[in-house]
Amino acid sequence: MTTYLILHGFQNHRPPGHWQHWLAGELRARGHEVRYPQLPEADAPVLDDWLAALAEHGERPADGEFVVLAHSLSVLLWLRAGARRPDADRVLLVAPPSPPVTASIPEIAAFAEGLALAETGLSEADRAELGLTEAGARARLVYGDGDPYCPEGADVHYGTPLGLDTDHVPGGEHLNPDSGYGEWASVLEWCEDPAVRVEGR
Repeated sequence: MTTYLILHGFQNHRPPGHWQHWLAGELRARGHEVRYPQLPEADAPVLDDWLAALAEHGERPADGEFVVLAHSLSVLLWLRAGARRPDADRVLLVAPPSPPVTASIPEIAAFAEGLALAETGLSEADRAELGLTEAGARARLVYGDGDPYCPEGADVHYGTPLGLDTDHVPGGEHLNPDSGYGEWASVLEWCEDPAVRVEGR
């Protein structure tokens, strides 16, 4: 049995139409343990509170693989967690907002601090200080074209600076229900087989 931790984004109250909600049900039906917590104050998140929730729900299970899937703002949560980041075997980082867009939204601006990676460049020492070295080794980035929250492309802001394995979804936009991502079979396939490349619907 694999344990999955699914982390939602800003203003997300785990609606049934979201691919994360659908995925949680599919994984449970296959006999896996799924943690899909409602993060505190989703409409006005506090970074420290989200970090505490990540620590609470991110305890590694005694047996089996531990896999994390983060969407949108929770990708930034994962990157900001540093030493508080859970010990996961695999991580899927989906559609992160860009640092400039995040910084422009007062409710979530704190999540962007220190993440202007493309502009500053990162040495190995910088990565280690941010706690990103291990994230790059185990994480895969998935992003879509035309994402209004990351218009330059998440590969520019995160994929290339962090050396992440990357899957590009043509026309995927923010990879949320507004862009047609309710059921998303490719992500379910990746959950059960890490060799699968994540594609669009």
